[in-house]
Amino acid sequence: MADNCAVELRKVSKAFGNVVANDNIDLKIYKGEILSLLGENGSGKTTLMNMLSGIYYPDSGEILVNGQQVTITSPRDAFEYGIGMIHQHFKLIDVLSAAENVVLGLEGPALLDLKAVSARMSEIARRYNFAMDPAKKVYDMSVSEKQTLEIIKVLYRGADILILDEPTAVLTPQETQRLFEILRSMKENGKAIVIITHKLHEVMELADRVCVLRKGCFVGERQVSEVTPQIMTDMMVGRQVTLNIDRPEPVEPEPRLRVRDLTVVNAEGITKLDRVNFTAMGGEILGIAGIAGSGQKELLETIAGLQPAAGGSILYTPKGQPPMELAGKHPMQIKAAGVAMAFVPEDRLGMGLVGGMGMTGNMMLRSWRQGKGAFVHRREPGALATQVKEDLEVVTPDIDYPVRRLSGGNVQKVLVGREIASAPSVLMTAYAVRGLDINTSYTIYHLLNQQKQKGVAVIFVGEDLDVLLELCDRILVLYDGKVSGIVEARTATKDQLGLMMTRLQEEGETDA
Repeated sequence: MADNCAVELRKVSKAFGNVVANDNIDLKIYKGEILSLLGENGSGKTTLMNMLSGIYYPDSGEILVNGQQVTITSPRDAFEYGIGMIHQHFKLIDVLSAAENVVLGLEGPALLDLKAVSARMSEIARRYNFAMDPAKKVYDMSVSEKQTLEIIKVLYRGADILILDEPTAVLTPQETQRLFEILRSMKENGKAIVIITHKLHEVMELADRVCVLRKGCFVGERQVSEVTPQIMTDMMVGRQVTLNIDRPEPVEPEPRLRVRDLTVVNAEGITKLDRVNFTAMGGEILGIAGIAGSGQKELLETIAGLQPAAGGSILYTPKGQPPMELAGKHPMQIKAAGVAMAFVPEDRLGMGLVGGMGMTGNMMLRSWRQGKGAFVHRREPGALATQVKEDLEVVTPDIDYPVRRLSGGNVQKVLVGREIASAPSVLMTAYAVRGLDINTSYTIYHLLNQQKQKGVAVIFVGEDLDVLLELCDRILVLYDGKVSGIVEARTATKDQLGLMMTRLQEEGETDA
């Protein structure tokens, strides 16, 4: 397949301070093939692909495109060689429209002829069955629309070598299958495609070949037809890993959070939650399922006091104490009332962490008010940062290294570790394992079960139905802002949840 090689990396290395991200990597990417690049968080997958896309420049080694040695110093260079990367964290300007984002950085009259740009975008969207309004502002887009725009932006530039970093993390199952169809079509047209993903079932369904990195080193490649998820996991971790999620029985569950007739209306007057009812029990994990945009974000943010409720009640019942109303309170009022609530939001760097600060500074966000005057205590946040780094194996040069420069999975570890360490009585997580490798995902599942056994009411918003069915005790399904039903996870099926996610149930449990 030598003549069919689109990209070849020879002895490519990259280090950040004392951390070696890539160590003498040899890798080939072929035309007409879908390659899955696997590895734990911090194993160097994204760094390696960032060197192909011009974000980083290698410390040593060679890059060959179509057999010719090239120098890639910027994303513009990469596009000249037909290489386009769709990043895990969006590279979009919120105040610009879709069309303006697509031509941003390009030269020539296209910058002034947005009508022609929009027409070409619409043609790409029709060809690949995307839905995109070229005039729509990015700040008005859903997460899945932003993902779609990133893909169109790369296709607009005519990339023949596509690199996708966790492309399905923000897509619904239906959108994922549509994306797979598009990628298969691109493969048949001779494009070279690289997928970075932690979802091994997607690898088995889509990829032709897998290459595995571990701690910055290349450890092997296999044809997908020759491997199983267990084999791939063992290659990534370097030892055998048990792919089973424990689910201990709830111990003396008691009502911790009662949500009654909760209604949320956004600034545009659109109802995002419509008379939602459920009870979250202390000592259980309540899963929340639904296609993207069904109200999951609004539900958690309203409980946390980040969005106002247009109606309804949120009653919090401390152990052995009378209930208190949380609806109408903002986060500091909820904290002042003695409610130990932890929240892992969907937007890690936008809402959860401050990207320019290190782990210590981000741990301090929960304790800075304990300081006196203009001074804050750094000793305890520093100790907590060190503990989270060790317990969750966060790959970072040091605890004061800016978290925005960490891999997506390591950013998630910092956020989840901080929130769990706050000893909550209610723990809400939105896509807690999105972008995490298999080994770390199972660590997070174990931590959630530990909180459950301590009597914490855990609310787990997830996108992987298999995980929801294995981890949770009950699952609430949202559809278009309404409760489609609440089922027992031990007896529910994936098909049942899928039907509930796409239509309201006429019968079945609606509260518990």
